[in-house]
Amino acid sequence: MSGVKVTLKIATSLDARIALSDGTSQWITCSESRARAHELRAAHDAVLVGIGTVLADDPLLTARTVPLPKTQPVRIVADSHGRTPRSSRLVQSVSSGRVVVATNGQPQDILAASGVEIWRCGKGIRVDVNDLLHRAEVEGISSLLIEGGGTLAASFIREGLVHEIAWFRAPILIGGDGLPALGALGLSDLKEASRWRAIATERIGVDVLDTYVRV
Repeated sequence: MSGVKVTLKIATSLDARIALSDGTSQWITCSESRARAHELRAAHDAVLVGIGTVLADDPLLTARTVPLPKTQPVRIVADSHGRTPRSSRLVQSVSSGRVVVATNGQPQDILAASGVEIWRCGKGIRVDVNDLLHRAEVEGISSLLIEGGGTLAASFIREGLVHEIAWFRAPILIGGDGLPALGALGLSDLKEASRWRAIATERIGVDVLDTYVRV
């Protein structure tokens, strides 16, 4: 396993949905939980999201704590087909801190010209998450926070690369037509399911934050 400690942050309804069926997700959790999420960003060397999150939410991914951290986390997008828009807040804010687009070999000359770092991570259909973590370790990153989305999170879970889960739950129910927190894991036997141990539970505003480590 890579030497990079990986934390998966999930923010959901009680029934583990991250958004309505149309993708609406602002805001499921309360303001206090969102403030804690910024503290989590500040506590990690890098923050990772998938391209779906970038296209849907146009996140900035900076740690907006009070006071601001001395150094912003490296902001990484897993984007196998190079769809990160030059007009996105991430690309437009490279002066605020490093922005990386991890691809599986797609040409990214336009993004590179905008100051974005390009990491080649695998040659398959999707970014190879093991290659991504290896490159992160080479770049001096020792802790990584995954913030979304469900497909990317499932990729790390399937490979056994997640060390800790920080799960924020809001006291609302969205229903089965909402978007799930995790993509498919391809399990055919319950014995194959990864096991987790709760190490902390905290009330944050009206929400609950549960922290788990892998068994």
